[in-house]
Amino acid sequence: MKNRKTIIVLVIVLVGAAVTAWWLWGRQEPLSTGLIQANGRIEGDHYTVASKVAGRIVRLLAREGDTVRIGQTLLKLDDVQIQARVEQAQAAVAASKAQLKAARTDLSTLKKTVPLEIATAGAGVIHAEAVLGATKVKLEQADQDAQRYRTLVKTHAVSKQASEHTDLQLRVAKEDYTVAQAALTQAKKQLSVADLGWERIKTMASRVSAMEAQLHQAQAALAEAQSVLEDLTIYAPATGMITTRIVDSGEVIVAGSPLLDIVDLDRLYLKCYVPEKQIGKVRLGLPAQIYTDAFPDTPFPATVRYISSTAEFTPKEVQTPDERVKLIYAVKLYLDENPKQRLTPGLPADAVIRWQEDAPWAKPHW
Repeated sequence: MKNRKTIIVLVIVLVGAAVTAWWLWGRQEPLSTGLIQANGRIEGDHYTVASKVAGRIVRLLAREGDTVRIGQTLLKLDDVQIQARVEQAQAAVAASKAQLKAARTDLSTLKKTVPLEIATAGAGVIHAEAVLGATKVKLEQADQDAQRYRTLVKTHAVSKQASEHTDLQLRVAKEDYTVAQAALTQAKKQLSVADLGWERIKTMASRVSAMEAQLHQAQAALAEAQSVLEDLTIYAPATGMITTRIVDSGEVIVAGSPLLDIVDLDRLYLKCYVPEKQIGKVRLGLPAQIYTDAFPDTPFPATVRYISSTAEFTPKEVQTPDERVKLIYAVKLYLDENPKQRLTPGLPADAVIRWQEDAPWAKPHW
């Protein structure tokens, strides 16, 4: 009986020692009062790739899991029709440039020739006026001679033949004067026609302006066609990894329809949840450290960049059951860097937020 009691006591002692050893070895030291732990999943900034125009996909150059760089070609749409529009617009621009060049040459020529024509016509008027003046003097002199000879014939001072000769000279002088008047009239008309050259210059300048407008219109049509042609090639809007591919080669897409989804691996963040009683300690710019199951001994530095302004019920991802019935606030911890892009969206992770500067860092535990 005595041995039995001894065995029972010994068993109790051993069990107690085992429990004590387990508690001393397995228990976790509580976090420092300057730290807050949280958990969640790693997410990233997403970019939805879409097309500005409708078309048929002829080449698909990227698929799920591919890492792409900003500006990298992702896919191309059929460009046969748009290429024809571009060539047509290029031909229209070339024709407009040729017409404009010819019109500008004509305008330049007019600006040089019109002043010369006006000067020449003006000189012709001056010459005609001078000729008219000379013939007028000759006419007056011939008239005086004819009158004087008629008087002398009556007194027989001169012969009748001499008088008839002066009359003939008077008639010739009158005809010369008439011709000179007609020449002056013609010279003035030519000057008027030459003066119309200024109107021709204005008209040609208006034509040049209209052709310039036509050229600009043709160039705008060409730029529009080239822009549409460029839109048929879809480029990566950011550097990251393709997580979703919605289309395939040969499919016809509509404008604005999503094609691919890219996540920026250099702008990842942990969306975690902080209990209501601790959210007052969290503020923007606080440092944090993120731990993942894949790299349990490697803390990834992060910074608090977002704090939700409204509370919500604890999501199912939270591990401890007693925390699931409490109100929490969503907090985003943006990674300072993602070395070798080892972290990817979707990974579960734990985090420690330090709200007191002198608090020593420690790994999270639950």
